[in-house]
Amino acid sequence: MRAGGRVVPGLVALLVLGALARAVGTATPLSPLVVAIGAGALVAALVGVPEWVEPGLDRHKLLLETGIVLLGAQLTLGQLVTTGPVVVVLAMGVVVVGVVFVELVGRQAGIESRTRSLLAAGASVCGVSAVLAVAGSIDGDEADISYAAGTVLLFDAVTLVAFPVLGTALGLPDRVFGVWAGLSLFSTGPTAAVGFAVSETAGQWATITKLVRNTFIGVLAVAYALYYTTGDERADPTEIWYRFPKFLVGFLLVALIANLGLVDAPTQSAVETVGDWLFTLAFVGLGFELNPRRLRSTGVRPLLVVLAQFVTVSLLALGAAVLLV
Repeated sequence: MRAGGRVVPGLVALLVLGALARAVGTATPLSPLVVAIGAGALVAALVGVPEWVEPGLDRHKLLLETGIVLLGAQLTLGQLVTTGPVVVVLAMGVVVVGVVFVELVGRQAGIESRTRSLLAAGASVCGVSAVLAVAGSIDGDEADISYAAGTVLLFDAVTLVAFPVLGTALGLPDRVFGVWAGLSLFSTGPTAAVGFAVSETAGQWATITKLVRNTFIGVLAVAYALYYTTGDERADPTEIWYRFPKFLVGFLLVALIANLGLVDAPTQSAVETVGDWLFTLAFVGLGFELNPRRLRSTGVRPLLVVLAQFVTVSLLALGAAVLLV
């Protein structure tokens, strides 16, 4: 089967479940995006994921990135001016505190150096993407990568369910909750899903805040590459650029175009509709990815270290978001 044909079955599965999720979301108080994740996870848990649908399901990451790019059309210059600098400072603080925490506590817990660094990157910047980027810059082996990625995926699954409940219980304003989620959660997909599960505003701010954190992936990968460079070892800048989330550039370009008034109201409305569908399809795929059958065994010590980091950073981020946002 040609490459294009191999993705069709998986894309059809995403489309069918996505349409079902939007129908349920329209008929009930449930968010279509939450239903989409639940539908993907339920199907994956009950019937598994056949190999012939995997190529199409894997495209959910591209759909998510495209949806995030289009989300830039909804970002106004006023929002960036009033809250943007604060979010940047908070994101920087989260990355620094998170990395230092995992490195110091992980060392005391006896976790091997490279495994510790991959855990720090995944928990502090952007989940599995940061794990892979740093692994490429420090020559991490497959066992280390699997260990760190499995831990990140486990936290993604738990926080995806727990955070909307916490936000509702705390009664946080939508923007504050979105910024808090963007500062606390590990991966971009679950962060966006958690935000949109609460409200459109919370989803936008959760995604924007997470994107700001994501930009530190290159800085962290270079820093670790330099730290681990000894003798004839050299950092690989091409690997770092390959792993860098380049859709951030598209997000900023779309935001710039929208704020220059180059997009009329009907076009912007159409862009928002397309973006909503892309998020729905992407979140169905995210549900498949969070299938417990696919989570790797992570062991107790790294799990406890990352849990301690997550609780500490999340509480600090909550206080900062309430006071400053």
